[in-house]
Amino acid sequence: MGNAQLIIAAIVGVAVIVVAITWLKLHPFVSLTVGAIGVGIGAGLGATDSVKGFTNGFGSTMGSVGILIGFGAMFGKLLADSGGADRIVDTLVGRSSAKYLPWTMGLVGAVIGLPMFFEIGLVLLMPVIILVARRSGLSLITIAIPTLAGLSAMHGLVPPHPGPLVAVAALDANLGLTLGFGVLVAIPTIVIAGPLFGKLAARWVDVPVPALFLTSEDEEEAEAEKQRPSFSIALTAILLPVVLMLGKALADVVAEESTSPAKAVLDFLGTPVIALGLALLAGIVLLGRGGGMDRNDISKTLENSLPPIAGILLIVGAGGGFKQVLIDTGIADAIADAIKGSSLPVLLLAWFVAVLIRVATGSATVATVTASGILAPVALDLSSTHVSLMVLAIGSGSLFLSHVNDAGFWLVKEYLGVTVVQNLKTWTAMECVISVSGLVGVLALSVVV
Repeated sequence: MGNAQLIIAAIVGVAVIVVAITWLKLHPFVSLTVGAIGVGIGAGLGATDSVKGFTNGFGSTMGSVGILIGFGAMFGKLLADSGGADRIVDTLVGRSSAKYLPWTMGLVGAVIGLPMFFEIGLVLLMPVIILVARRSGLSLITIAIPTLAGLSAMHGLVPPHPGPLVAVAALDANLGLTLGFGVLVAIPTIVIAGPLFGKLAARWVDVPVPALFLTSEDEEEAEAEKQRPSFSIALTAILLPVVLMLGKALADVVAEESTSPAKAVLDFLGTPVIALGLALLAGIVLLGRGGGMDRNDISKTLENSLPPIAGILLIVGAGGGFKQVLIDTGIADAIADAIKGSSLPVLLLAWFVAVLIRVATGSATVATVTASGILAPVALDLSSTHVSLMVLAIGSGSLFLSHVNDAGFWLVKEYLGVTVVQNLKTWTAMECVISVSGLVGVLALSVVV
């Protein structure tokens, strides 16, 4: 089958996925499964081989990414239930003046967003946003936008979030390098989309603080007396996997050919599954004991952390299956050849593909896994640094233009008590600023490295 026919099969497959998610309202897992097998059959792979390719891709993605998502969900829930997240928020906010509070809230969003899934982080931080706005007397939007910018930028750019992890696995990128570049791009992105844009957005939209999360004095005192981990312990638990993975990345750069025992230890500890697994075990001890949790409490927390991510796991796995079908049919190579002939720079193209899928489906994760699958063959010809930057370009694109087909859009709207138009002026505009700022950061880094 010619390249043109293969590419048409891929385009029709992606269109089927988009229509199924947006119009038929099918779950992305079902849509990706149907679309992937349909692409395989349409490209002449055959029904049996299409199903086999899909299941192989699903299994290998779950093996590389599924375990990490499970560990991450458990750790995030433990951080919340132990009071560790509250401790970090209270400490950072308590040490800020009104002038610097928006900057502090951006930092809070980023720190809490590092180990948390976006939806979980959003639900966790909304009471904080509303409480801080009520106590400080500052505009709700001035407080909300920086916090949400910190959370969203981490979600799109920095592993161990599902999107970046899937892209790292699909493109065979260096995780430590991607994490380091991700943080470098995320910092200026959060500054621009958070405190700076928040100041502007607060002029466009002025709404009262919602009457949510009001507590009596007795309840506030009881909450204040509840045992919580110290700030240093909570922060140590959050940063442990990041430090371990960065340690491995540095060792790979500094002593790439070394066979020393120290290098072997760093390689082992910095392997994502080990780093996150150790962080979880350390969190059980540090956060559990620090938060006054007994064995039953910890067991219940870990058990309750998994049901909410079942859908994410299936979507990510199906995305991996779709990627494998694209590879097995030869479509991926055909798309790669077409992209190589494009006049657009590869990183800009990666961002643009993710943007199209994100705007159409409303899901950052679906945009990331689909774009990564399409662009995987292109990554084979890039240096390791540029493969990591491609991950970040796709991550940036996956955040663009959150609108009415995105669950996050409605979550933010309802919590902040704004209208659809006001949410478009604030939340949606902020997501666009993050996406474009992230792309600019990636392109700037590509010139340097």
